[in-house]
Amino acid sequence: MTGKGSQRMADWPEESREPARLVIDRYGEPDEVSESELIWYKPGPWKRIVASKAFYQHNFPAPHIDAVESVIDYRVPVEKVTPLVAFDGSVVVERTAGEVSARCHDEQANFLALNLMHDIVIGAKDVEQARAYYAKEFLDYRRKKPTPYMERLHFAPGDRSAADPDVPVLSDADLAAAAKEGEAAG
Repeated sequence: MTGKGSQRMADWPEESREPARLVIDRYGEPDEVSESELIWYKPGPWKRIVASKAFYQHNFPAPHIDAVESVIDYRVPVEKVTPLVAFDGSVVVERTAGEVSARCHDEQANFLALNLMHDIVIGAKDVEQARAYYAKEFLDYRRKKPTPYMERLHFAPGDRSAADPDVPVLSDADLAAAAKEGEAAG
């Protein structure tokens, strides 16, 4: 018997259907199903996994399709966001929400990307070192050699306190004065 997630993705392109099937095989049917996404909440080490009908061509480290996003709670210092973007365009920082995600073909590649993201944030690797390690581990996976960064997260994700709501630059007095000006002009 197939579940609602399996049924929903029946009309998805093969490029996104196959990665979604890997997630279903590992974690079972999703918690939420829409026409364009399947979502699992708190599967394994993740805050959530999103398999999407939409997929993206990604050429680093070799051409492949990105269709499965793995999300964790994690606070990234502002000065580390640019290096993370330079490292891998499929690593996404959501500063306000306190989340970081990796979108790739499968969970193993997302482990790899997020472990290297963490190495960049803590200063263990720079962007070039992280990209070189990613390529090495990607090839090692194909060679059936050990791939420790693809097996699991090597750090503890954050919690809800990872959110960074930023700081206000407008005071209540500024907002009240603008409202009065608006009433006077209107």
